[in-house]
Amino acid sequence: MEILHEKKLKYLEDVASRLRQDVIEMVSRAGSGHVAGPLGLAEIAAVFYFHILNHRPKNPKWPDRDRFVVSNGHTCPVFYAALARSGYFPIEELKTLRRINSRLQGHPHRTVLPGIETTSGPLGSGISQSIGMALAGKLDGNPSTHSTGSGHGKYRVYCVTSDGEHQEGNTWEAIMFAGKNKLNNLTVIVDRNNIQIDGFTENIMPLEPLRAKYESFNWHVLEIDGHNMEQIVDAVAEARAIYEKPTVIIAHTIPGKGVDFMEHDYLWHSKPFKSGEAEKAIKELRTLRGKIESEHQ
Repeated sequence: MEILHEKKLKYLEDVASRLRQDVIEMVSRAGSGHVAGPLGLAEIAAVFYFHILNHRPKNPKWPDRDRFVVSNGHTCPVFYAALARSGYFPIEELKTLRRINSRLQGHPHRTVLPGIETTSGPLGSGISQSIGMALAGKLDGNPSTHSTGSGHGKYRVYCVTSDGEHQEGNTWEAIMFAGKNKLNNLTVIVDRNNIQIDGFTENIMPLEPLRAKYESFNWHVLEIDGHNMEQIVDAVAEARAIYEKPTVIIAHTIPGKGVDFMEHDYLWHSKPFKSGEAEKAIKELRTLRGKIESEHQ
């Protein structure tokens, strides 16, 4: 992974802003979809697809590619945008989100769209699916170490998951299993935005102390600002240096990030736009992009 120099940082910030605008345009055109989560994950999507991942968009089934699993499938608009803008499929196709027979459904479908590693919809499955890939990577890359050796394998597995998914029992079964098997080639990114469809996570089913829970299951735990690209890159670099356990990065994010009237409002988890709201959001994001460009000149 290359050093995140100032020029690349500026580029990634612009990508994240562009992805946010894509999300608004896609969901507005579709007339339905999730908004708050995708907006909050724009920096993570930009940094992974345009800086961190070892992947080949023109060869999406390349055996040695890093695997990026989206467990919280409802956030797919931002990842569809990242896939398109990194070259997996035409950007024009983003306009088809949620249409009948579109490859871009409301939750990702692995067999129809290049770059999608798993079909996701029911929450709580992504870490388990990622564990299978991580185990396979160890067996393929280091046959003598089986699933508990120190080798990382041929590729790394990254899984982005929601905080609300941690209310699912099978999530904790997977976390226990990964810790027990010392899957050091697995990194989980928790989108800790504190909201879910019915309200705030700590009101519905409290998750804290989240860090201590992961640590008790033998995970290396990092906490970052999920909108700070340098912190994202540094956390992933640290995860790569850990040889005795899997790593979780608890990324604190703002739902609806970048659009003032959406930020921190759980109702935007899944809410159709009223007349004029999408235009207002896009205008705000364009203004923000202008500020980013002027700051780096």
